[in-house]
Amino acid sequence: MRVAVVVVAAGSGSRLGRGEPKAFVELDGVSILERALRGVRAWSTEASIVVVAPADRMRDAEAIARRVAGGIAVVPGGEHRQASVASGLSLVDAEVDVVLVHDAARPLTPPAQFDAVVAAVTGDGGAVPGLPVSDTIKRVDEADRIVETVDRSELVAMQTPQGFPRGPLLAAYARADREHTDDAALFALAGHPVVVVPGSAAAAKITTEADLHRAAQSLRGEATLEGGGMRTGIGIDVHAYDEESPLWLGGLYWPDEPGLAGHSDGDAIIHAMCDALLSAAGLGDIGGRFGSDDPRFADARSELFLRDALGAIGGAGFGVVNVAVQVVGNRPRIARRRSEIEAHLEGLVGAPVSIAGTTSDHLGFTGRGEGVAVIATALLSRLDG
Repeated sequence: MRVAVVVVAAGSGSRLGRGEPKAFVELDGVSILERALRGVRAWSTEASIVVVAPADRMRDAEAIARRVAGGIAVVPGGEHRQASVASGLSLVDAEVDVVLVHDAARPLTPPAQFDAVVAAVTGDGGAVPGLPVSDTIKRVDEADRIVETVDRSELVAMQTPQGFPRGPLLAAYARADREHTDDAALFALAGHPVVVVPGSAAAAKITTEADLHRAAQSLRGEATLEGGGMRTGIGIDVHAYDEESPLWLGGLYWPDEPGLAGHSDGDAIIHAMCDALLSAAGLGDIGGRFGSDDPRFADARSELFLRDALGAIGGAGFGVVNVAVQVVGNRPRIARRRSEIEAHLEGLVGAPVSIAGTTSDHLGFTGRGEGVAVIATALLSRLDG
């Protein structure tokens, strides 16, 4: 199977406010476009690459492409994104089977996300990476009055690369008679199915100055491998089963499973994560911040605690590099929702989160099916400034 990647870098970047196209703004000393192309080149699959750049920055884009690798084609973009993608598609070889359309504004997209998208593309169907929406979403009227709460369980935030079979994608573009916000919408309107694969918090889009700052922090965290810049922490949480309570675990609701007893929602995964994060930053533990005797936190969603812990470690000058979690218990079966939990928690933490489940072979309270134990470790990096 032959794959081509169209890297869209023709946007003006007005919301970033740097006075030049976003793709040419530096991210920790290297342009966003160059970092995006490095990411594509780091992917294990051999792919042809087409860069769509602003018409007045073609020479700059070509110079960047040459620094990354030979054979990268550069073409001028159009007035809008859809026209820019069409321009890039015009240079895709006729023998290509799968086309990935990727935003240069997502320069830290992990290679595994490219693999997942390509694997899900079929002869007639596309695939897009997405993250569950964690914030409550409201619909408002012209006067900004709330008129409806949207069911966020049905919402997914789209990322790139978005992958499609070449022939149907070109045909969909040829028939398009209006602008669409992404390629998946255009492709689906042409009657083709599109599936969603788990995205990654690392693939966050750079739109504002705050996004650029967070991406730089992430890069610095990855680069700091030794010395006083790295801190580790561990957190452990234990909860008994409560058949009368709903089960919230990893920020997700688990129907038809016994809940966990606790003052809040009993989410042992998030509680252990909070303790690991706070421990690594030297900021105590979850009990010291949200006491079980405080009525304000009765039945509270544990995501509140996680957001507080993340704010505290950020205020202490640390960023999250990654979090690893081990769940010990007979129920629920973690494996069947592992990707969903990881994607949800990565969206909250802004860094990779890995989840694993095991049993204790009938030993102890977890082996007797009385409850679950969770162990979490967190790695933090000291941020500059």
